[in-house]
Amino acid sequence: MTSLFQILMLILNVVWFIMIAHIIMSWLINFQVLNMRQPLVGQLWYGLNRMVEPIYGPIRRILPPMGGLDLAPLVALIALYAIRIILINNAAAFY
Repeated sequence: MTSLFQILMLILNVVWFIMIAHIIMSWLINFQVLNMRQPLVGQLWYGLNRMVEPIYGPIRRILPPMGGLDLAPLVALIALYAIRIILINNAAAFY
C-alpha cells in the first residue's frame, strides 16, 4: 500500500508541475516574450493545453465569467493541493 501512496503523490506532483509550466508559459505568451509562430513554442503550448484542458474545462463551466480573467488554473492548483493534504493526512491508511 505504501507504493500506492507514493504513486498517487508522484502523479499529483507531475500534474502540479505541468500546471505550473502551463501558467508560466501563458504569461510569457501574453507578455510577448514567447512567439507562438515558432514551431517548438507552438507544439509545447498545444501539448500543455491538451494535458490541462480536461482539468480546467469542468472548472470553467462552474466558474462565472470574469471578463477575460481565467481563474480555473488557480482553482485547480488549490484543489490539487487540497487533495495532496488529504492524502498526506490519511497516509496511515496506506500502510
